[in-house]
Amino acid sequence: MDPVINYCSHCGAGVSLQVPPGDSLARHVCARCGTIHYQNPKLVVGSLPVWQDKILLCRRAIEPRHGKWTLPAGFMENHETLPQAALRETIEEACAQVELGEMYTLISVPHISQVHVIYRARLLDLDFAPGIETLELGLFAEDEIPWPEIAFRTIALTLRHFFADRRAGNFGFHTGELPPPDLP
Repeated sequence: MDPVINYCSHCGAGVSLQVPPGDSLARHVCARCGTIHYQNPKLVVGSLPVWQDKILLCRRAIEPRHGKWTLPAGFMENHETLPQAALRETIEEACAQVELGEMYTLISVPHISQVHVIYRARLLDLDFAPGIETLELGLFAEDEIPWPEIAFRTIALTLRHFFADRRAGNFGFHTGELPPPDLP
């Protein structure tokens, strides 16, 4: 569900839900200034840092999924490129210096209005430390990955693609879409 917008962020007047001319979807439109308030998916961007045969994972110090493991990633900021966001998030969460490779996974998560983008990356050194949003860091070989403790399905899918591609000796670009999780 998209959040309800009650007031215009441009002029403060009330807004109403309507289909603007030339559009096909209902939007929050300001009655006074006519500003259309679009609500679009958020981009989550990060990296898959590799050192030899191991992957750098971060244990989350924040919600959602506090205490679970993930790749360094987070919401893209305005005025950033995708690679800049991936590098910034890697520094913020792992204090790690990486060389970004190619974009590796692009996964749509429409039920939460997000798109997750992960780049393959090479750790430049072992000088890393937990950032403010990270409890601890670890380098994990494939057989050491704490699968039940992976925070997000997009990260688990990215890791599975990575290990399968590494075994095949060929890294491709992976896209996909995740449906809502099964609820008990």
